[in-house]
Amino acid sequence: MVVKSGGVGAAEEGPAGAAVRRWVEAGGGRLVLDGGLATELEAHGADLNDPLWSAKCILSSPHLIRKASPHATTLAFAINDMKSFGHYSLAYKATIQGFESKGFSKEQSENLLTKSVEIAHEAREMFLKQHSDQSTPMHRPILVAASIGSYGAYLADGSEYSGDYGEAGTLEFLKDFHRRRLQVLAEARPDLIAFETIPNKLEAQAYVELLEECNISIPSWFSFNSKDGVHVVSGDSLIECAKVANSCAKVGAVGINCTPPRFIHSLILTIQKVTDKPILIYPNSGERYDAEKKEWVESTGVSDGDFVSYVSEWCKDGAALIGGCCRTTPNTIRAITRTLNQFCPAP
Repeated sequence: MVVKSGGVGAAEEGPAGAAVRRWVEAGGGRLVLDGGLATELEAHGADLNDPLWSAKCILSSPHLIRKASPHATTLAFAINDMKSFGHYSLAYKATIQGFESKGFSKEQSENLLTKSVEIAHEAREMFLKQHSDQSTPMHRPILVAASIGSYGAYLADGSEYSGDYGEAGTLEFLKDFHRRRLQVLAEARPDLIAFETIPNKLEAQAYVELLEECNISIPSWFSFNSKDGVHVVSGDSLIECAKVANSCAKVGAVGINCTPPRFIHSLILTIQKVTDKPILIYPNSGERYDAEKKEWVESTGVSDGDFVSYVSEWCKDGAALIGGCCRTTPNTIRAITRTLNQFCPAP
């Protein structure tokens, strides 16, 4: 079975795990997640050379979000092929502190966070309205996930790919940094909260404690990033990080994002050693991010065809939620959907 229950290291599932399992079951046994939104925004003319990255479009060009979103070009394909699809907000690098650095008040900054989720809700409603007359009814979930990036993502200095926060690397500092953002995004009522590109065990622990202390009822997932197929990018053991995620009943799925495709197989097997929660994976294109130049090194990437060649293996490994991260495109997501339909029929 792709989605397991009980077994090694199982924590109390709680409503979060139950919700994710319902979504996966409604999707026929697997969920197709989205691709790289920032990549599409740039392709449609957005200038994201800014510490806010794609969150900049919340301020300057929300119309581009609806136009350029990979969801707009792949949702129809995914649903018509009877697969589910995740829909994301722009909150990954959207933080109260980041907006305040642009001159906004705390109240204005919180309103912008809320808006990031509202835009995703609006895009979903627009899509459903546009396809309300299609012959095949849409019973598969289209989910809005509020993305929470790491402290390193806010710094925009590449530390999200190293997990090295220096003096700021304390549990209480990280909890103080993330607390209000988490509360505001939860109040905006997304379907789930996606803690993404988690670079170290400490930040995962901060998230777990905040979910409990803030009594967050929105289901969440934790996805870590790795550069060697064994550890997360800080050098911490992936097994230890996955144990932290597994310990929290408010975490409904555990997995990997923004990691080269060639490492995913071993990472899935590692995560399975310590959790029975659904596993999600959405790798990047295989390219390497140069933190000094603030750009992706294209020569290290893989083609859509090469990327998708891994998908059947991940499916057989037990991944229940599969998509793409940085530098993946709508074509990638279409190809993932085809592959799942052809080689990985739902259990």
